[in-house]
Amino acid sequence: MTDAPASATPPPAIEAVMREQALAVGYAPASAREGFAALLDLDHQLASILQSTTEPMIGQMRLTWWYEALEKLDREPAPAHPVLQRLADSVLPGGVRGADLAPMIEGWEALLDDGEALDDERIARHAEARGGVLFASVGRLLGQSGTAPLGEGWAKADLAQHVSDEATRTRIGAAALLDLDAILASKSPKPVRGLSGLAILARESLRHPDRLPGHPMRAARLAWHGLTGR
Repeated sequence: MTDAPASATPPPAIEAVMREQALAVGYAPASAREGFAALLDLDHQLASILQSTTEPMIGQMRLTWWYEALEKLDREPAPAHPVLQRLADSVLPGGVRGADLAPMIEGWEALLDDGEALDDERIARHAEARGGVLFASVGRLLGQSGTAPLGEGWAKADLAQHVSDEATRTRIGAAALLDLDAILASKSPKPVRGLSGLAILARESLRHPDRLPGHPMRAARLAWHGLTGR
C-alpha cells in the first residue's frame, strides 16, 4: 500500500498555512532550513491522511504504512516518495533517525474517529506524539534541546482550529493558550525563532480567529518575533 504523492496541489487554505510556515522556516539558521521544511512536509502528509479518509480502518492502514516507511529509512534507501526522499536527504544527516519520527504516527492515530469523545488523554497523546516529536526533531537539527513542550502547545492550538464540536474546541484552545503563554513569556533564542514563530502564529489563531492565515497582521507579528524573540 502506498500513499498519495505530496506534490498534489493543496487547497487554498492549506496553501496559506504553508506559505506562513515557509516564512517561519526562514528565521531558522540556513543549515537547518531544508530539514525543517521537510519535517513540516511530513506533518502535512500525515494530516492529509485524516483529512481525506472517511473510514478509520483505511486511515489506520495508511498510517501504518507511514510508520513502517519511516522506520525503514534507517536501514534502506528511501522509496520513490518525495517526502521520504526529502527526509532522507536533509533530516537524517542531521542526526534525526526515521525511528525518531515514527512516533508521530501515534499522534495522528489518536484522532482516528472511533465514535468516542476526544478526551484529554487522546488530546495529550496527539500533542506529545505529533507536536512534541516534530519540534524536538527540528530542535535536534538546530542543536537545541527542550523544544518539545513548545510543539505540544502548537499542536493543541492547531487541533483546536479543526474540531467541529464547539465545547471541545473551546476546551482545547483554552489549554493551548495557557501552555503557549507560559512558554512564550520568555524571549526566544535566535536559533529557535523559526519554531517559536510557528507557536506565535498558532497563538494568533486562537487570539484572533478572524485573522486567517495570510492576514497581514499575522505576517507582521511573525516578523516582529523573528527580529526580537518576543
